Amino acid sequence: MTRHNNQLPDNLPQLQNLIKRDPASYKDEFIQQYQHYKSLVQVFRLHPTEFNKKLDELVMFLSQVSHCYPQELTNYPQELVDLLQTNLTVLDSDMRMTFCRALILLRNKNMLNPTDLLSLFFQLLACPDKSLRSFLQTHIVTDIKNQNAKHKNSKLNTTLQNFMYSMLKDTNAKAAKMSVDIMIDLYKKNIWNDAKTVNVIVTACFSKFTKVMVAALKFFLGSDNEEDEEKNDSDSDLDVDPKAVLLANRVNKKTKKRDKQVKKVKKLVKKHANKKSKAPVFNFSGLHLVHDPQGMAEKLFAKLERSNERFEVKLMILDVVSRLIGLHQLFLFNYYPYIQRFMQPHQREVTRIMQFAAQSSHELVPPEVIEPMLKTLVNNFVTERNSSDAIAMGLNAVREVCIRCPLAMNADLLQDLAQYQKYRERSVVMAARSLIHLFRTTCPLLLNRKDRGRPTEATVELKQRQYGEVDAPSYVVGAEEILKEKKKGDDSNSNSDCDSSDDDSDGWIDISSEEDTKPQKSSSNGNKIAENKKNADKPDFDCSDSEEEAKEVNESNKVEMAAMISTTRLLTDEDFKRIDAAQIRKEIIVPQKSKGKGQKRLSSQSVDAARGELVKLSDIENIHKKKKHDKEARIESVRRGQQDRQKFGFQDQRLNPFCSKTNREKKKNKHFNMVKHKAKAKVKRSFKEKQIALRNHLLKLKKMK
Repeated sequence: MTRHNNQLPDNLPQLQNLIKRDPASYKDEFIQQYQHYKSLVQVFRLHPTEFNKKLDELVMFLSQVSHCYPQELTNYPQELVDLLQTNLTVLDSDMRMTFCRALILLRNKNMLNPTDLLSLFFQLLACPDKSLRSFLQTHIVTDIKNQNAKHKNSKLNTTLQNFMYSMLKDTNAKAAKMSVDIMIDLYKKNIWNDAKTVNVIVTACFSKFTKVMVAALKFFLGSDNEEDEEKNDSDSDLDVDPKAVLLANRVNKKTKKRDKQVKKVKKLVKKHANKKSKAPVFNFSGLHLVHDPQGMAEKLFAKLERSNERFEVKLMILDVVSRLIGLHQLFLFNYYPYIQRFMQPHQREVTRIMQFAAQSSHELVPPEVIEPMLKTLVNNFVTERNSSDAIAMGLNAVREVCIRCPLAMNADLLQDLAQYQKYRERSVVMAARSLIHLFRTTCPLLLNRKDRGRPTEATVELKQRQYGEVDAPSYVVGAEEILKEKKKGDDSNSNSDCDSSDDDSDGWIDISSEEDTKPQKSSSNGNKIAENKKNADKPDFDCSDSEEEAKEVNESNKVEMAAMISTTRLLTDEDFKRIDAAQIRKEIIVPQKSKGKGQKRLSSQSVDAARGELVKLSDIENIHKKKKHDKEARIESVRRGQQDRQKFGFQDQRLNPFCSKTNREKKKNKHFNMVKHKAKAKVKRSFKEKQIALRNHLLKLKKMK
């Protein structure tokens, strides 16, 4: 029987392999297959809904060998594109996937323009085929990423962004949703992280399809949501000294507990080192790149007022609007009465409502606009009829609003809220104290005299600004401290000169006078020859009076001194360090006139740190009290602590399990009758037995003598 090893041209994989090795020798076989493909295509156009296995194989075969015969297959890519465009939704799903894979192969062989292919794939997103849409999304993102790997392909990016902008207006919800997902994915991968991409996604926020709108809203809410990351990645994990732990383990007795502690410390050190070695990533939120934040906020709020969406979607819209108002300091006065309606203790997600109220507050909003919302917050939460948790969260929300708009608070309301520092529940007390500490550093005059605490130099210089007033100094605040340091340095130098003149009895001393200035030699008996001329025109400091003169700086001259230093010299990093240190000292130093007992003050830097762009939900829900745990919670905590612990009891840790055992180990498995005579020795002896043992011992000693 003859064996047919070569079954060309029926065996397409074998022919494909031979063509890639020697294209010229198998050109006739290729032409034969190409003609067969053309005839099958004409038949397929008549019945595009049916699957043609032979055509499926030929399409992939031609795509694999297309680089070997580029002249013959010049029109082949366009033929596949036309097949997909003319029969977009009626094609068989398997045939459609085959055509797409073939086009991707042709694109990788540079036989197809990437713009044409990606535009076609965006049109195919409207097909009712979930697997195809997922496949196309992955390819689109990967292809655009490869196109922008070495440098930004601005022409391609602009063309595709314009096309995606038109896709968002498509009547097909699935195509619009996939387009938004692709743009968000490209933004998160830092490929399309420009303002144009963000503003294209802005248009998706006003889509008539809820899924498209929710995807766009989540994009603007997700970039700044870092609370979970802060819980997982904190630098406070490394709260022990690694060197001390390793030294203690080397010196102390080796135990499993110490070994486990060493392993944990090594893991933390490695994690800490990896975290420090990583380059910082600065990924700005999309809200900062919006071209028209005022228009976006107004349109979203208008859409919210007339929408019938679910409550979760309304919360997302409220969140985005509040972030826009807070970040860009917008004016949207209708927002505050609208959100005021939801401030009830029984309202679902009420803590998020309070978070939105704080985020939408800023200094440019007139106080009379925020004041009704603040009073509603106090009347509904900070009352005796509510629970202590509701009161504490209400006070926390009031604090967050006042951090961003302190003028919304009046003296009467603040003094009433300050009385909760004597409440019976600790959570309410701590919330009231935090509110008092805030106004100590921003506007202490609104508090009662007993709540203001001990004044410092920083609070003495503090000026309460009115609405619309801007404090923009034209000099470096605190620059006068550099002059003080310089005077102290000159003082120490002059003191050292005076001291050296006392020690050197044979040296020369310069004596300045109006009549003549001659160097005279000092006497041998060590008497000092010094003459100090007090002259108003000479700013030099003497050895005796320099320290007092350096401290006497009038308050009226501080601004002039700081302006003079800021304009006449270049400040170095060391100068700025001295200025920062002096500003910190002002938070602690008590003025001479008001020294005495008083409460400690909260640094204004901690208040500035609390004034972030966004309000964390944990700042409102932070309740200072120990939570009560039920039995299930305690058992779950015990189980979590037992996960990494070894099983209690003897652990056989020998390398060879078949080696011999010690007599002590063998004794554990023996029958009691075999070891009861040894156990008898452990029983406490009676007085008679002790007498007999002593007698026998003495007789034994006597015989030995």
